[in-house]
Amino acid sequence: MAAVNLRVNGSLHPIDTDDPGMPLLYALRNDLGLHGPKFGCGLGQCGACTVLMDGQAIRSCQVTIRAAQNRDITTLEGLGAPENLHSVQAAFVAEQAAQCGYCTNGMIMSTVALLAKTPKPTEAQVRTALAGNLCRCGSHIRVLRAVMRAANAGGPSHG
Repeated sequence: MAAVNLRVNGSLHPIDTDDPGMPLLYALRNDLGLHGPKFGCGLGQCGACTVLMDGQAIRSCQVTIRAAQNRDITTLEGLGAPENLHSVQAAFVAEQAAQCGYCTNGMIMSTVALLAKTPKPTEAQVRTALAGNLCRCGSHIRVLRAVMRAANAGGPSHG
């Protein structure tokens, strides 16, 4: 058994595994108990498993723990806490931008990555950035409002 070191939400976590090709999503959920990233399609197409790796939105079901080793991984849990929400999380709450909530992780993580690069996006830029996040509940209009609210609040900082 070998240890793979994952730096998740600011802390280093050694993961003992026989399979360094295991998807990052499995280590996050099963080994670290982080349930923000969801298992959706397992093919990198739905966005439910999105996390930030070195600030970029990635599909954690498609990245191996070996490839994620010693990179900065941020999950939904690492953005903010209930008493101190990240501005994007706060905007999603304010706009009630979730119904079942399954896609919300991917929508929020993709929004954080977008706002880090483009603090004041147009609606077209938001639609493009979120196009790979599938939602069956029909909360798209509220998600768009939440992203624009977060952008108007000053981007991806806490507060």
